[in-house]
Amino acid sequence: MATEVNTIYKLIILYMLNKINIPMSNTQISEFLLGKEYTNYFNLQQIIAELLESEFLKITDNTQKTTIYEITPQGKETLSYFSSKLSNSIKEDINTYLAENKYEIKKEGSISADFFKSTTGDYTVHCMVREGNSVLIELNLSCPSEEQAEIMCSKWRDASEEIYAHTIKALL
Repeated sequence: MATEVNTIYKLIILYMLNKINIPMSNTQISEFLLGKEYTNYFNLQQIIAELLESEFLKITDNTQKTTIYEITPQGKETLSYFSSKLSNSIKEDINTYLAENKYEIKKEGSISADFFKSTTGDYTVHCMVREGNSVLIELNLSCPSEEQAEIMCSKWRDASEEIYAHTIKALL
């Protein structure tokens, strides 16, 4: 019985990613499944790990604060065979969640920032904004401390739009 229930959870994740057709974060997937009380956090993480292991999902971005997932061709194929196992009410719940949160899902999946310690001892902050498969802007900034690197990463999500617009305006 538990295996059958976990299969439904896997299909929910695959259905979500296929339906919205953009990568989603672990947080966004968790928000839906935990918010609807389908499963608990630890079981959900095990299910995601199994989807990754079977190559139905892949990680498209893995920063210090979030992991972004995308459905693979194998995942789409599996979903096409087994999507009938998802009830219409579950599909309706997913569709509603995706419609209500599409902007935030898209924004979170397209904006990323991470940092690492460089060989010179300072920190490099790597910031990026993507639209689909295209990179709109990518910055590597050097800073002297880990604390500053964390601050820069946390502010990138809110400031990226303005920085991109300013950069384009300055260059044109």
